[in-house]
Amino acid sequence: MVEYPTAMGKHHTAAKLTARGRRIRRLGRKLLLWTAVVTAVLALIAADQGGLFGQRQGPDMPRYHGKTFRVTRVMDGDTFDVEIPDGRWGCTRIRLWGVDTPETVKPDWPVEHFGPEASQFTRRAIHRGDVRLELLPHRTRDKYGRLLGYAYLPDGRMLNRVLIENGLGFADPRFNHPYKTEFARLQAAARRNKRGLWENPNPDHIPYYLKKAAEQLSE
Repeated sequence: MVEYPTAMGKHHTAAKLTARGRRIRRLGRKLLLWTAVVTAVLALIAADQGGLFGQRQGPDMPRYHGKTFRVTRVMDGDTFDVEIPDGRWGCTRIRLWGVDTPETVKPDWPVEHFGPEASQFTRRAIHRGDVRLELLPHRTRDKYGRLLGYAYLPDGRMLNRVLIENGLGFADPRFNHPYKTEFARLQAAARRNKRGLWENPNPDHIPYYLKKAAEQLSE
């Protein structure tokens, strides 16, 4: 025998469908709201990086390249600030091209072997002194917004080069630049002569990218 739904059953089914529809609509509205929020946040980040909140005063090359600036703060061996505004910041942060000194101030990261010595060397060499910057037109900033450059001391020496040849930093092979081959040679000489961090190196002190490069050469 076939049973047909009663009027009450039809009403109950319709109510269930209506309640389900309301839930779906609520979820849809929440999804649209979150999408709008995420889109707005990403737009603000992009605008900030583009200099909307504190406009950078012109392109980097004419603003910095070949110019001399006073160093106001040394963060570590390869990073420091110079006395010229950069967007909403009152100074410009410089990251040296092609050299990577051991970490001393990286958040949630231990102080690395020979990091304090490298930081002290850079601080003594340039803090409250003047440096001349040279940039590369194909890439003037890193992913953190820091200005990438070569820093020249008043006596004409390049700080990037001095750090590597004295065993105070590693020649970073991850990015191409005009001094990449020269920096690698300077590092090899510092290693042979056991200068600085190469005096008694522990495998744990060697950056992963140098280990990877050595493995590729041995294959």
